[in-house]
Amino acid sequence: MTVLRRLPRWAWIGGGILAFIAGMVNAAGYMGFRHQSITNLTGSTSLLGIAVGTGDGGETWHWLLSIGAFVMGALLSGLIVQQHTLKLGRRYGVALVLESLLLFAAVPLLDAGSSYGLDLAAMAAGLQNGMASTYSGMVFRTTHVSGMFTDLGIYIGQRLRGLEVDTLRIRVCLLVVSTFTCGSAVGALLFRVLGERTLLIPAVLTGLCGVGYGVYRQFTLIRGIDADAG
Repeated sequence: MTVLRRLPRWAWIGGGILAFIAGMVNAAGYMGFRHQSITNLTGSTSLLGIAVGTGDGGETWHWLLSIGAFVMGALLSGLIVQQHTLKLGRRYGVALVLESLLLFAAVPLLDAGSSYGLDLAAMAAGLQNGMASTYSGMVFRTTHVSGMFTDLGIYIGQRLRGLEVDTLRIRVCLLVVSTFTCGSAVGALLFRVLGERTLLIPAVLTGLCGVGYGVYRQFTLIRGIDADAG
C-alpha cells in the first residue's frame, strides 16, 4: 500500500534550492584551508572527541566553537521562525536574509585564513537547518543527507516486503540528495576559480531567496491562497 501526501509547491522549490546552497557551502568548506565540513556536525563531533582524547587544546577549542556556532544558528532560527511546523507565513525570509549576511561576513575571514569564517558559515548552516523542520510529521532537512539515505533504504526495504510506503518522504529524500549533490559539484567547480570567495554565491542566493519568499508570502496572503493545502 502507498501513502499519499502532498507538499506545497513553495516548499518543494525552496527545499531544493536550500539543499543546493548547502551543497555549495559544504564543498567550499571541504576544499578550503581546513578541509572542514560546514553543514553537518557528525564529523566535527568526532574530531572534537579525537582532540579531547589526544589532549590537543587548540583543536578542542576550534571544534567547540564550530559546533557551538551551528547550534547558535539553530537557536536563532527558533527565535525568528518560532514554530517547528513548515508553514507559509513564518518568518523564513528574515532567517534567510540573516543567513545571507552571515555567509557574506564569513568570506573576508576565510580569505584571510581565519577559522572564525568557518564558524560564521556553520552558524548560517545551523540557521538554515533549523528553519526547515517538519511538515505533516515529516522531517524536512536541507543541510545534510545521512537521514535521507537512511530513510530511502528503509522505504525500499518496506516496499520490497509489500508494506506501506510514504511516497512523499521518498520524493523529498530524492530531491534533497540530488540537489545537495549538484550544489556540491557546482561548489567544487567554483572553488577552482573563486577559492574561499565561493561562499559569495550561496550568500547571494540565500539573500535572493529571502527577498523572494517575502514577496511570494505577501502576494499569496493578499490573494487569500491556502498555501498549506498545496
